[in-house]
Amino acid sequence: MTGKATPVTEETLNPFHICQRQLLEACQALGLEPGVYEILKQPMKVMEVAVPVIMDDGRVKTFIGWRSQHNDALGPFKGGLRFHPDVTMDEVKALSMWMTFKCAVLGLPYGGGKGAVRCDPRQMSRRELERLSRGFIQRVSEIVGPDKDIPAPDVYTNPQIMAWMVDEFSRVREHNCFGLMTGKPLVLGGSAGRSEATGRGCVYTCLEAMKRLGIAVEGARVVVQGFGNAGSVAARLMHERGARIIALNDSSGGILNAQGLDPVAVLAHKARTGSVVGFPGAQAISNDDLLQLECDVLIPAALENQITARIAAGVKARIIGEAANGPTTPEADEILLQRGVLVLPDILASAGGVTVSYFEWVQNQSGYYWPEEEVNQRLEVWMVRAFNGVYRMYQEQKVPMRQAAFMLSVKRVAEAMRVRGWLG
Repeated sequence: MTGKATPVTEETLNPFHICQRQLLEACQALGLEPGVYEILKQPMKVMEVAVPVIMDDGRVKTFIGWRSQHNDALGPFKGGLRFHPDVTMDEVKALSMWMTFKCAVLGLPYGGGKGAVRCDPRQMSRRELERLSRGFIQRVSEIVGPDKDIPAPDVYTNPQIMAWMVDEFSRVREHNCFGLMTGKPLVLGGSAGRSEATGRGCVYTCLEAMKRLGIAVEGARVVVQGFGNAGSVAARLMHERGARIIALNDSSGGILNAQGLDPVAVLAHKARTGSVVGFPGAQAISNDDLLQLECDVLIPAALENQITARIAAGVKARIIGEAANGPTTPEADEILLQRGVLVLPDILASAGGVTVSYFEWVQNQSGYYWPEEEVNQRLEVWMVRAFNGVYRMYQEQKVPMRQAAFMLSVKRVAEAMRVRGWLG
């Protein structure tokens, strides 16, 4: 196996280069032919669009957006769509690659896609967000669809934004096309259980890992970085199972209580005040200190590159369950391995969202919808099965869990490309 990935340093932390490096290491470990890396090292297509929006004050402002389609050997492209002021094209390309491997490690019949618009939705009105959402889907309408590329909510997007896009796409196609998106409102063909799926799926993988390490859930100390949708759900579900949530944070700051925090009460406080900061009975804690607390399970549920080499040197968690995409840098991974921390990689631990998105897509295709209890039961089956497959590779090949997950997924994608005749 030959090939060369762009070096990654702690100074650049380019997520696209990180993903290429992870891919190359998996290809080399599997002894795959060079063509596999050559095909998978870049997305098949990246569309950049400019979306002009009439703002509420009458100005016209143009927003730049992207849709990256990485690989569809296993099925249609699938992946979220984020609105964020700092998003870059390389970030979108990397996320689309991770989606390919995330889908493959779960055994889903999808390839990877990802989209983004560079904007700050927190500074935009509801009407401005609607105009932007409709304008973006108009621009990319030729490359998306239920059998081509199925977007979903991601950072700072939600079911309402998906609903606007579905409506606009349906106008373009001149018929209702609810299967275009997943993560939609229930009334437009959304799936019960979808909103909690990422956090719930992460909890299922953490619980399986705790079993392997002999850690009792009752009284286990859990730290959650990022108290958004995935983080708040993960915290609540771990709390319900008897774990102690000792620290939480969001973009405004963090809180600590060694005796345990009630995530439901914290969420209510955040709804009232806009942040977890100032929660009664808790003391303030910085992001760095939170990540380095002594605990049984650390769940990073924020953005990329949060656990760097500097942070990893002080991490005292026994398990890290990555609910976010790309929260740990390659250099940090090596340090965590040396420190004996079991890292549940993002392409496994954060795959609950895309798994229930698959369930939603299946329900849209059939026109038959499942109750939430059934969705959650099916999600647990799929997450546990995926965890067991990765853990088996981890034990047999004696490689880190992240590399085991990549090896399992790349092997599946390579086999699909091989039988389709893409490799000659």
